[in-house]
Amino acid sequence: MSHQPPVDADDLVSGVDFPAAQRSPEFQELRRTHRGFVFPLAVAFLVWYLLYVVLAMYVPQLFAIQVVGNMNLGVVLGLLQFVTTFAITGAYVSFANRKLDPKATAIRERLEPQTQIPGDVHGQEN
Repeated sequence: MSHQPPVDADDLVSGVDFPAAQRSPEFQELRRTHRGFVFPLAVAFLVWYLLYVVLAMYVPQLFAIQVVGNMNLGVVLGLLQFVTTFAITGAYVSFANRKLDPKATAIRERLEPQTQIPGDVHGQEN
């Protein structure tokens, strides 16, 4: 088993014109797709969070309403902030896997040189 010297990642992309790649229609579509999902969701979450804070500041009696036992509406709404965060994370991961990753992979494969790394067979070293 022969040991091959490590390949520097900079060598693999040394000939790539990144500004031209960023101007390409494929990259612009990737950015548009990403922003079209992330920005509206970020704005919606910030509005939801700020609504929670403003209601807590100016309508504290609303948060004091008992829901179940000793649990009041403030606690429920506060816990829903965490639920919302996890839901947004899950939605983004799903969206990225379905929409962003295939586009990014296509761009990367177009930009990377078509050279075989010594000792590399389908992404695994011998």
